[in-house]
Amino acid sequence: MKNEYDNEHFFEQYAQMARSRYGLSGAGEWHQLKEMFPPLKGNWVLDLGCGYGWHCKYAVDQGAEEVLGIDVSVRMIEEAKKRNSDSRITYRTGSMEEYEYPEEAWDCVVSNLALHYIEDIESVYRLVYRTLKRGGTFLFNIEHPVFTSGIREDWIYDENGDPLYWPVDDYFYPGERKTCFLGCDVLKYHHTLTQIMNGLIRSGFVIEMVEEAEPPEEMMNIPGMKDEMRRPMMLMIRAGKK
Repeated sequence: MKNEYDNEHFFEQYAQMARSRYGLSGAGEWHQLKEMFPPLKGNWVLDLGCGYGWHCKYAVDQGAEEVLGIDVSVRMIEEAKKRNSDSRITYRTGSMEEYEYPEEAWDCVVSNLALHYIEDIESVYRLVYRTLKRGGTFLFNIEHPVFTSGIREDWIYDENGDPLYWPVDDYFYPGERKTCFLGCDVLKYHHTLTQIMNGLIRSGFVIEMVEEAEPPEEMMNIPGMKDEMRRPMMLMIRAGKK
């Protein structure tokens, strides 16, 4: 996993985003993702790509007994320790591919907006399945394949600069996408809906819930948020290990 998040300019721009400034309340998908979490009281929770640690803190606030947050970015982990520290949370720098995934160690594995940086997501699925306890939950939020298919990740605009439509291009050609995000060149990977869903099934998971992110009405005054209602940006899936 290539790490753009330790780039100083990129990290400064990321810090200005609503989700960075306001936490979960500034994330347009949170009102839906929150409802997809299983009961966490007494549980052990692993957060892959934990960022600022918002979901780690949410887990302990819900009664989780032990939480491990992993992120490839040193800057992200430093920020998580500042903003969302707790005696029950351990933060570790490292990629989700490098983590050891001990067998049947966690009740819930969470990953928010990180899997689109992984080339072989099915290999991660299999590792997550191994590390979950029987009856455990894998809950993740990934950039929607309609969003990741092209390299522009932007609208087609009219002569007045108003968005006309969102182009979907090269959808059935999965793989590397070099795009621009927050003024920096970023490497992501496009995965089709078939790959995302069937990969879970082949790894042994039972898909329990699927949601496409729709920001709530009260967030429509945030710049750019109205455009989120015109095209899907995120795909949230809850899968279980039976």
